[in-house]
Amino acid sequence: MFRIPDQPQDIFVPLTQDYLGVFGHQLISLTLYGSAAAGAYVKGQSDINVLVVLTDDGMNRLDGALGLVKKWRKRNVAVPLVMTKEFIFSSLDAYPIEFLNMKSNSMVIYGEHILEQLTFKPEDLRLQIERELKSKVLLLREGYLGSEGASRELRNLIGRSLTAVLSIFNALIYLKTGSTPRDKRATINEMSSAFGICADVFFNCLKIKEKTDKWSKSDVTVLFKNYLKETERVSHLVDNLTSK
Repeated sequence: MFRIPDQPQDIFVPLTQDYLGVFGHQLISLTLYGSAAAGAYVKGQSDINVLVVLTDDGMNRLDGALGLVKKWRKRNVAVPLVMTKEFIFSSLDAYPIEFLNMKSNSMVIYGEHILEQLTFKPEDLRLQIERELKSKVLLLREGYLGSEGASRELRNLIGRSLTAVLSIFNALIYLKTGSTPRDKRATINEMSSAFGICADVFFNCLKIKEKTDKWSKSDVTVLFKNYLKETERVSHLVDNLTSK
């Protein structure tokens, strides 16, 4: 019987034992990241995301972990990210937002706290922020046209895109202040304070994502247009952004 853990920490010991059983000294670290590490874990709903760092020799033994991954997926542990230290440190210029967000919400399960060692060049962050924001603006415009105005499609588009948009906002706040918010609501509040976005728009989008809203069809259409407008405005602001 595979039981969903009450808390992520409940699986740390057996998860570590299983990975050590497969990889031994080739396992450098296991790190919890994402919502479960940020204290936002909801039993039965949240995936447990784990970064597995291996040596080069360990990477040649991934076949041995196939059964292990299948076993732990039954307990809501997502398919892990598997990397080497060299891959991580050589990828910070290409994926600074992703690694920054992982670092901001992380907890060591076993071994080295590799994410804690990461530093980011402001120019790399700014470039990816600009690229990702403009990509999201294009996606939202395309999605709006493709929805043909159907509120269900607009709801789905808000729900699918909001997490990524707020992750970009986290990086933007870090670029300006040197720190990152702890959760989605803090991100919205800090973006409002630092960049003047309309916080209500994003809080209302969050209600749609969390399925706690009672908006009418016309309300959803107006909200989506404001969501797109605010995201476009932040995209324009990035061009003039300087880091602290």
